[in-house]
Amino acid sequence: MSKQCLKCNTEIASPWSFCPKCGVAVPLDPAPQSTPVEIEPAPAFGAFSGLYLGIIAVPLLIVTGGLLCLTGLGAFLGVPMIVLGVLAPLLGPMIGLGALKGKCPWCGTFVNSIADGKDFECIECSRRIAVQHHKFVKTA
Repeated sequence: MSKQCLKCNTEIASPWSFCPKCGVAVPLDPAPQSTPVEIEPAPAFGAFSGLYLGIIAVPLLIVTGGLLCLTGLGAFLGVPMIVLGVLAPLLGPMIGLGALKGKCPWCGTFVNSIADGKDFECIECSRRIAVQHHKFVKTA
């Protein structure tokens, strides 16, 4: 993008901050105004409880599995405990520990709010369900 000098009308390449012909300072283009980014609040209460449980279980399972590997029970109990210890941080969130579970206030179908969001749609009746104080309520 090229500019023109305000004094002598010479074409000026974009990295220059002054005119090469007359030496007048070229005003820089103001930074483009960006729209303010709306910060989204954290949608989940207790969403990481499964992860925390998994992280707590890791040292217990790995140490116990390692000690069992030193005995004759290593192949049957020790190795599976070590594998479970490695997978424990992933298994908690995958099985939905910390998710809000209950019945749809509209149709009574069993639903769960995976991330304890503000509201979601029922899979059976397609109506909106709000989450208030860790309970499912009807939306207007």
